[in-house]
Parts: sequence; structure tokens; C-alpha cells
Amino acid sequence: MNYVGNVLAPDEGQMVHLLALGVRFMIDGERTGGAFSLVEHPLPPRALGSPLHTHRNEDEYSFILEGRVGLQLGEEVLVAGPGDLVFKPRGVVHAFWNAGDEPARLLEIISPAGFENYFRELAPLLLDREVNHDAILEVAARYGLDIDFATVSMLAERHGLRLA
Repeated sequence: MNYVGNVLAPDEGQMVHLLALGVRFMIDGERTGGAFSLVEHPLPPRALGSPLHTHRNEDEYSFILEGRVGLQLGEEVLVAGPGDLVFKPRGVVHAFWNAGDEPARLLEIISPAGFENYFRELAPLLLDREVNHDAILEVAARYGLDIDFATVSMLAERHGLRLA
């Protein structure tokens, strides 16, 4: 991270893309002693952020900066807007998407830290024309993530999403 003192400017921080979902690394666990990490997720209109998945090791807190973010949290489906904070506890299946026709942005606090490195490892695997699901599942398993790719089509159809 390129901090000037303790300031990270809006145009700084490493950025990767997981298909439509952007990931800007703002604070790594290395900087917080493993307590938490912070990433920003820009998400284009009507794009899926992630299919249904479950974290075994960390909780996530999503603070919506702009746009409308749809979420499935367990069996509950909700939409959060600017200023809303959504708690996604470990062990609870969830998915998220841009529920609007304008770009969305959210800050994601991940506690404890470490899972931010999943995004770094996953990004290069999604650059190939032929996505290797086995390699993705191997990375996910290392980070204690259970992901259900079969829910992509269902979520897209149910919520009017455009797939990358």
C-alpha cells in the first residue's frame, strides 16, 4: 500500500477485478496486526458481486457508499442503499449484487483479516477465457470459503442481473 503517513488517497491502493466486481485494497491485515482488512468494491449496474457462498473464518461488514446493493443473507433477500451497514456473519450463506441501474460502491470490512488475499489469488484465475473451476475451488478451500457456482444463473434470473 502506498500511504503518505497514514493517508490512502482515493486513487491509490492496488486494484483487481473478479469479472464485474472490482476490489481495491485499502487496509491489509498486515497493517492491522490481523484484526481486520478493508476493501472497496465497485460494481457496475445489474452485476453480480458473488454467487451464494459461506465463510468459515471471518465476518464481513458492508457499508454502502453509493447505489443499491441487493443481498441474500440466509433465506432473507434485502436491498441496502447509501449509508446502510450490512452484517454478514461467518457461517451464514450469502450473495450480493448491484440491484440498480447506476454503479454501486461498498466498503467491506473483513474480520479477522486474511481473506483479502483470496481476491488477489482469484483475480488471475478469472483472466483466462476458459475459467478453471477446480483451481478456483482449490483457492476457495484454502480460505475456508464454500461457494456455489450453480446459483449464478438463478440469481441472475431472479434479480435481473447481467452476467460478465
